[in-house]
Amino acid sequence: MKAQQIKINTKSKKYSIFIGSKLISKLDKILISQKISFPKVMMVIDKNIPSKFKSILIKKLNSKFVKKYIFIANERNKNQKNVDLIHNILFKNRFNRDDCIVAFGGGITGDVVGYCASIYKRGIKFINIPTTLLSQVDSSIGGKTGINNSYGKNLLGSFYQPNLVISDTDLLKSLNSREIICGYAEILKSSLLDSIKKFKYLDNNLNSILKLKQPFIENAILNSCNLKKMVVQKDEDEKNLRKILNLGHTFAHAFESCLGFSSKLNHGEAVIIGITIALEFSYQRRLIKNKTYNFIKKHLERIPLKKKFTNIFNKKDVSKIISFMKSDKKNTTKKINIILIKDFGKIKTNYQFDQNTLKQFLISELKK
Repeated sequence: MKAQQIKINTKSKKYSIFIGSKLISKLDKILISQKISFPKVMMVIDKNIPSKFKSILIKKLNSKFVKKYIFIANERNKNQKNVDLIHNILFKNRFNRDDCIVAFGGGITGDVVGYCASIYKRGIKFINIPTTLLSQVDSSIGGKTGINNSYGKNLLGSFYQPNLVISDTDLLKSLNSREIICGYAEILKSSLLDSIKKFKYLDNNLNSILKLKQPFIENAILNSCNLKKMVVQKDEDEKNLRKILNLGHTFAHAFESCLGFSSKLNHGEAVIIGITIALEFSYQRRLIKNKTYNFIKKHLERIPLKKKFTNIFNKKDVSKIISFMKSDKKNTTKKINIILIKDFGKIKTNYQFDQNTLKQFLISELKK
């Protein structure tokens, strides 16, 4: 398939997302076509990326001055310490706003580097090259950056759009099945936000997508990116519409925080469980029709996810989960804001519940 280009036009910045195979080797030509240049560049590279891709990228960046920072990408390293280490390299080498910082890794790498770029001298050029399915369909689009702290996930951050996003599907071939399922979580979420047509495409082609078969995987990525493009262009700063992108995430972030961001549960797995829990809560509140509920539930059960709410958490964890949900940045009152689903393309963002209601609900889910 020919590389796809999605043009993002927000109030703060215009930029393009390129999706396709062998894009890393074409980066120099893409930079010229997008009129992007820089005297100096710093690459923040996920340690797990195969070395052959690293060497190709360095050759294609069109810069004689290149600094590298190898990043061990996990939620526990998504912190202020690594932000400081990256900034120290930029300061020591006298980087300025005309220079560039490149994120070459998954969503964690992109979040950290985007945050670094946004606050370094109030903004430096930023190129995101997402290497995981999750980051290609979600975190690399829309300009959300952030790091974690002891109070929860992504509580320090900014909205900062990149200058360019390169989603090379060849990079996905190095991922294990767990990482593919992790990325599928956001593809699934996008279809629920979009339409029954997009959801049926996933339901009909689930196995082909999980096996990264063309054209199914590229179409799934493209559909997700276009949905997020529409949302971000209408609501860049998450004042209203963009809140729908948090379907399942209030639960998911609390699950991750409760486990101390351990490898026991990655972000995508937490999102799938979070969507499952949000679906059940929507059904109990009689928001969603039986037919729609059963259609989505059967699809969720087909995803080969070994992790379940009931085999990860117990009754003692519920109070801790609720505590993290109370810290969620979407909350504006003492109640907890939950994103719920009414139908395909019909997401409710304005429901607020007291902690006791949610606590009893989660306890009842553990009994299933």
